[in-house]
Amino acid sequence: MPASISKHVGTRPLLKKIKKLLGVNPPISFPPPSPDAPFFAIGDVHGRLDLLDKVLDQLQPGPTLVLVGDYVDRGENSAGVLRRLFELSQDGTREVICLKGNHEDMMLRFLDDPEHRGGIWLRNGGLQTLASFGVSGVTERIDLESSRRVSEALAQAMGPSLISWIRALPHRWQSGNVAVVHAGADPSKPIAEQELQTLIWGHADFPATPRRDGQWILHGHTIMDQPVFENGIISVDTGAYATGRLTAAGVSQGNVEFLTT
Repeated sequence: MPASISKHVGTRPLLKKIKKLLGVNPPISFPPPSPDAPFFAIGDVHGRLDLLDKVLDQLQPGPTLVLVGDYVDRGENSAGVLRRLFELSQDGTREVICLKGNHEDMMLRFLDDPEHRGGIWLRNGGLQTLASFGVSGVTERIDLESSRRVSEALAQAMGPSLISWIRALPHRWQSGNVAVVHAGADPSKPIAEQELQTLIWGHADFPATPRRDGQWILHGHTIMDQPVFENGIISVDTGAYATGRLTAAGVSQGNVEFLTT
């Protein structure tokens, strides 16, 4: 649309018709985030127990704590991160919601089907996770027999309680008009109708296409130079394993505040 059109006085009806003809949507005015109660959300940890501990030490007790997934792989202490979060979710001192990310999903698929799922997980940080659980001598070029052996060794090192806990992790959590997911959401569908694959791997139209239902999406998965709070999206993955910066978002009525290590 030519810029000069928008400068003419009294052309609003014409502008609306032109936008409709061209398929151009008017800007979306998002309502402020309105959770039912304040909560904290922590971005992708990826094995950085040291950063997780620093963030946890700075978050005031009380509000619900939500983690967006990707606790394992790439960083050096995935085992410690999983065990710390498992303990936090069980001790009852505060409500702790741990969502499932695509890296937890890849790890579980390796445990269930090592012959066919080993390669993709090992190439995406699985080697570091295995090492953190004391499973050594593994390379990305693992053969079928070794895949089964390594899978069994990992399952034994993790233990059934931890594995069962990871399997049961939810894919989304919602408070008021703020939904927390791992990777993103299809902007054309309500949150309750999202496919699980979309929630943990993302969607091609997110975040370029704004939602029209007033629903804020808080997510990780995609590394940002700085956390984001705009246009219905709150992004909290600041690449902890690579940058040394783990971000938490404090979400309350009409406001989001970020804390980054």
